[in-house]
Amino acid sequence: MAGCVVCVDFGSTFTKAALVDLATGDLLATASHPTTLPDADGHGDVLDGYDACVAALVEQDPRAAGADVLACSSAGGGLRIAVVGNEELVTAEAGRRVALSSGGKVVLVLHGGLDSDKLIALREAEPDVVLLVGGTDGGNAEVLEGDAAFLSRVPWPGPVVVAGNVESQPLVADLLAASRTPYVLADNVVPKIGVLAPDSARRAIREIFLSHVIGGKHLSSRTDADGRSFTEMVRGATPDVVLTGVELLARGLDDEHPGAGDVVVVDVGGATTDVHSVVELDPEDSGLAREVVATTPVTRTVEGDLGMRWSAISTVEAAWGSDPSTGPGHDLHAAAVRRRTNPDLLPDDCSDPTAERDADLAIAAAAVRLALERHAGRSKVVVSPEGRVVERSGKDLREVDLLVGSGGVLRHGGPDAVRRVLAPATGDAFEGGWQLPRDPAVVVDRDYVLAAAGLLADEHPVTAHRLVRRLDPSTIGSVTT
Repeated sequence: MAGCVVCVDFGSTFTKAALVDLATGDLLATASHPTTLPDADGHGDVLDGYDACVAALVEQDPRAAGADVLACSSAGGGLRIAVVGNEELVTAEAGRRVALSSGGKVVLVLHGGLDSDKLIALREAEPDVVLLVGGTDGGNAEVLEGDAAFLSRVPWPGPVVVAGNVESQPLVADLLAASRTPYVLADNVVPKIGVLAPDSARRAIREIFLSHVIGGKHLSSRTDADGRSFTEMVRGATPDVVLTGVELLARGLDDEHPGAGDVVVVDVGGATTDVHSVVELDPEDSGLAREVVATTPVTRTVEGDLGMRWSAISTVEAAWGSDPSTGPGHDLHAAAVRRRTNPDLLPDDCSDPTAERDADLAIAAAAVRLALERHAGRSKVVVSPEGRVVERSGKDLREVDLLVGSGGVLRHGGPDAVRRVLAPATGDAFEGGWQLPRDPAVVVDRDYVLAAAGLLADEHPVTAHRLVRRLDPSTIGSVTT
């Protein structure tokens, strides 16, 4: 129906849907349902959970029936990317960062040229996409061309994104085409040393995701009530779409539709904790200039060992050590085991809801703090020929204007969750020199608008901007921490 659109995120655990008024940017209705994946025998369909969401939306607002649908997906394991590059510290690292910013889960990073042993590792990783990088423009071509030749001889059955030395691309394209390997060419992610150029490769990975990956996961074999298939609905991988929403929140559209400034978003999930940041970089910062692979304004990292359920044990061990008999994390080790054993655990269903809620918040606070430290850079005093100087590396988040929290533990935890989970990750004096946000406004994406805004950004940018303004402190006022 004209005037409204349903935005859907087919998540790994829950499918979430929102009905949005295109004229006002208002959220008219929201719904969620456990994601319904096909079982080992092929029974079930990802659209079953979607149908339940739409039915719930229609109960709240009849305009949801027949409305256009825009969707993103991380169901069925999300987007799995393997990176193949020249050397570990430059092109392979650059490829890893680009893969993460494209919404992928990096399942393997290889460098130094493919061989039979690396092929075994590549097959075992089961990537949906191989990101093939290597060489600066006009630089080393041997490894990139050799890897392409190796993949063509196998031949490699899955799609490949080629984002290396542009002078090698005609030969690489001929090799992959001859072996009928699906591929997309993109600009070099490292056109020269010290420069990281992710945008073209991000677009190419998105194209591959839509054309080859979504249908290849066989998550759906039918259409919805209006004849739309799952593959027709999906516009991108969920993390990629969310990052688009974060960019819109930070930068806005124009003077009439401003952004909130530098933004960091921390999404605490059951298995991973994701950090998205959009920060204006200081070109004069000498610490950044020392890096072989430059930091980019738009960055995403995924911490696969930090989470609330499947990764609860590794979160507690990373924060307090692996010995459950000693240390301040003593009581949390047992709580983490309960969460890993029973990922569906809800504190209100337990015999001691208060204790379980406290454990959830403590684990979440640890995941947020560790994920931000790994995402950000740090500063340290070093002795140089000029004397003692402060050397900075990585991404400096100290002047971030806005910290946004996401994830069920924050959306359902109320102000106490903000105070106990997000606030401890801000301040001005951290051991180890971590460059974490000093004094940001702190909000929670309670209505999950970042994914919806990312879906709407291309076709309905003003509507998308109105959605993300719900998180802008200049509009709503900051949450007290």
